[in-house]
Amino acid sequence: MSEAHRQTPRRHSRLRIRVFKACETLARVCGGRALYRALNLRPGRFAVRHERLAVGADSPLVGLRMVQLSDIHAGPFLGTGDLVHVVAAANALAPDLCLFTGDLISRTPDEGLLVLDDLASLNPRLGTFAVFGNHDYRHREERRLAAAFAERGIRFLLNESVRPLGEDSPLVLLGVEDLEEAKSLDLTAARAGLRPGDLELVLSHNPGGAVALLSPATRLVLSGHTHGNQIDLPFLRTLGPHHPGERVELRPASETESAATLIVNRGLGVVGVPLRLFARPELVLVELVP
Repeated sequence: MSEAHRQTPRRHSRLRIRVFKACETLARVCGGRALYRALNLRPGRFAVRHERLAVGADSPLVGLRMVQLSDIHAGPFLGTGDLVHVVAAANALAPDLCLFTGDLISRTPDEGLLVLDDLASLNPRLGTFAVFGNHDYRHREERRLAAAFAERGIRFLLNESVRPLGEDSPLVLLGVEDLEEAKSLDLTAARAGLRPGDLELVLSHNPGGAVALLSPATRLVLSGHTHGNQIDLPFLRTLGPHHPGERVELRPASETESAATLIVNRGLGVVGVPLRLFARPELVLVELVP
């Protein structure tokens, strides 16, 4: 993947960063974590969105169920035990795969370990796979995080692909590192094992570069990053990354590529303040249907 396909990292002024940190500190001291858990992570407080993706009626992939989680942002407002109801809801959907699309932490790598026990309780039939988001590269210890999660059965895909249903299956799961913060993006190597007739599902934290990620085999891109704007009000929504919508039908960059669907998850956590408005946290169930 060429450098031209990268997204320019969003960099904030020192004043803005100080204001954000001050708001975060005040909210944390005032019980922001307990407030966020009560308002957003209890049963009935988070959404379960059901998306369907059509495949050929004779495809062996019909009926496959995948649960996507995203943007946990463990740290000031989300910690150990806070995802217990979310994980129970995910397991109740009887997923074949659980897929996490980045931003495990808020500020420091060790925050990711706060939710390791919760995420390790996910129980998909074929495993849990993940990619990193822009926050996860802070202090450049993402490989250490990946190793810790791998020990508990959660595999981070770092510019690589796997066939979670077995080597004879046409389903290819490809995970790319973050389009803003990763040191390298090598889609050519990740796609070295693609075969004619494969159906490729791409995990990419940032939806902004989804079109540039497509190959002729790509049918679905799963992303997060935007929090659904988190506080979806005029002006305030502009403080975060652009949210293209919850489901977008992508136009391929060339006639040699097939159309694909982009699904953008609103995420489970927050940054800055423990509040969401008109952007409920969610799980997304994606089912392959004829």
